[in-house]
Amino acid sequence: MTAAVCHDLDHPGFNNMYQINARTEMALRYNDISPLENHHCAVAFQIFSRPDCNIFFNFDPEAFKQIRQETITLILATDMARHSEILKTFKQKVDNFDYTNKEHVACLKMVLIKCCDISNEVRPMEVAEPWVDCLLEEYFMQSDREKAEGLPVAPFMDREKVTKSTAQIGFIKFVLLPMFETVMKLFPQIEEVMVKPLRESRDRYEELKQIDDAVNEVG
Repeated sequence: MTAAVCHDLDHPGFNNMYQINARTEMALRYNDISPLENHHCAVAFQIFSRPDCNIFFNFDPEAFKQIRQETITLILATDMARHSEILKTFKQKVDNFDYTNKEHVACLKMVLIKCCDISNEVRPMEVAEPWVDCLLEEYFMQSDREKAEGLPVAPFMDREKVTKSTAQIGFIKFVLLPMFETVMKLFPQIEEVMVKPLRESRDRYEELKQIDDAVNEVG
């Protein structure tokens, strides 16, 4: 819960690729290794170090050490650059999952915080869609700055190349569904409340894309 609450603390609105390419202070501080996620962790534990915010003050040093280590591990797992690696590892374990195996449980926790982190499209359309608009605007602001600064621009962030429907179709089909469907093997009950809404969202965006394509053809 602590990792989930703290996983995006003090996010500047520009992703790791920007931090690294722009050689920001954050990228330099963390040697280009998950700069944002390392920053979120550091800010979290700076807050916890204040006497009025130290929710762990009752824990003995060994317990706190374990809490700190697991919190760091989970927040660092939210770096999307590690998505394929983490999901691949989980897929290797899920068919014979063993709750007594610490490695299995640690991997599950990383996958679950990733599900939380990028779960927007699981929510009802009227909740999810305004957040998609906010996210795309954040992407476009970054790509505008990258163009102005002569830095590489990711195609999925470029306002001249991306539409809401194309952005969401790709993200749902290639990132969200494969992950949530894998988790569903362990927790079948999420099919109705999470996987089904994802599939419906994919279908809705595919319909929107067809409408956009038809309008563009006429235009």
